[in-house]
Amino acid sequence: MSQALAPVFRQAVRVYWEDTDAGGIVFYANYLKFFERARTEWLRAKGYSQERLRTEQGTAFIVTDAAVSYRKPARLDDMLDVTVGLRRVGPASLAIAQQAWRATPAGPAELLAEGSIRIGCVDLGTYRPCRIPNEILLSIR
Repeated sequence: MSQALAPVFRQAVRVYWEDTDAGGIVFYANYLKFFERARTEWLRAKGYSQERLRTEQGTAFIVTDAAVSYRKPARLDDMLDVTVGLRRVGPASLAIAQQAWRATPAGPAELLAEGSIRIGCVDLGTYRPCRIPNEILLSIR
């Protein structure tokens, strides 16, 4: 999966002090936060906020599987480009490929981390899987 994706969406993320360890390197679990922010903004760009899904549909997306490969460290104050690429659409879940890139002044962007994330749609009354609303399916394809 180390090739650059043809991203559906790109989100700029600045690395802050709170994202790093004592050495100024991004703590590994924070890439999952960066990926979450990008997925949330991708969905918002399609016309659906998490709050709208909750209040109007009674549903939410939850992460059911996540795998991340780390290539190079991000550091304090880096500007990252986090991508969201839809890979598979199921009736109640989405498979998403994500990458975090750092621009370099002297050459091409560097791939820092990449992940495969599966999110499932759940009914908030029961937390059981439910079909993704059709209007969302139409807007994300």
